[in-house]
Amino acid sequence: MAVGFVLITTEPGEEVNVRNSLDSVEGVVGRWVVFGSHDLLVKVEGLNESEITRIVIGEIRSLTGITNTRTLIGAEI
Repeated sequence: MAVGFVLITTEPGEEVNVRNSLDSVEGVVGRWVVFGSHDLLVKVEGLNESEITRIVIGEIRSLTGITNTRTLIGAEI
């Protein structure tokens, strides 16, 4: 199981709309509105890093209201 965290910056006032849109994205297991440089923190789980990449690029980044993302994928050491 791979785990990733996505930091999302939204258009002003779109934080809640983007958070709600994430409910329909398979693999998203947690999402929180946060304060600071980013507007949302999203936890994504998949079978491997490739699946995390597919979810982030193919599904999350395409949501309306998102201006920027930063993805952190957990490493198994």
